[in-house]
This record gives sequence, C-alpha cells and structure tokens, in this order.
Amino acid sequence: MQNDREIGKAYEKKACLYLQKQGVRILKRNFRIRQGEIDIIGLQDGVLIFFEVKYRKDTKKGYPQEAVGRRKQIQISRIAMFYFSFYHIPMEHPSRFDVISICGDEIVWIRDAFTFIGG
Repeated sequence: MQNDREIGKAYEKKACLYLQKQGVRILKRNFRIRQGEIDIIGLQDGVLIFFEVKYRKDTKKGYPQEAVGRRKQIQISRIAMFYFSFYHIPMEHPSRFDVISICGDEIVWIRDAFTFIGG
C-alpha cells in the first residue's frame, strides 16, 4: 500500500506529463524551502507558472482544488518570492499561480487559480 507522499509524487509526475503535452516546459519539481514547497514550476509562452497539484480519488470530500485555501496560497506566494530572489528573476516577470486538480483519472488545469498574496 502506498502512503500519501508516494501517491502525491505519482500524481505530480502525471501532472508533469500532462503539462508537457500542453506545451509547458518544466523547470523544477518540488522546489522546497523551509517554509514549504511548490509542486511544479514551469514556463509557457514566457510566463513563469507555479503549479499546485491536488489529487482526490473522488469528490466525497470535495474537489481537489478546494484544498488550496488562503493559507496555502500565502505559503505558495512566499515560496514563489523566494524563487524569484534565488534565481535573480525580476518580480515584474510575467507569472501566475495555477492548480492542477486530479479527481480519479480526470485532470483539470485551473489557470490563474489565485493571485499573489504578499505578507
């Protein structure tokens, strides 16, 4: 039996393959700092995209994207700021936050799922 982390990694890999087929160049997987991690960082049409991948086997506990609440959005925003700083990318560079929602075998790409939350 797989644990949650192994399941998460398997679905992140599935999300990467899906995104690559959609023309996204994957720059980094599991960009981790002490405050947390961003699942996937990609580039498409000059836009830097920070992806959060959420999986649920069904909707009994709600849709996967519903798990990306304000707290998670703030965390991802802070990690993205660090990414910009670490790689010397100007903050004005086009970027956005997307969610890859996987429910069963269905993948839904939610573009501009949330905006940068400072603080």
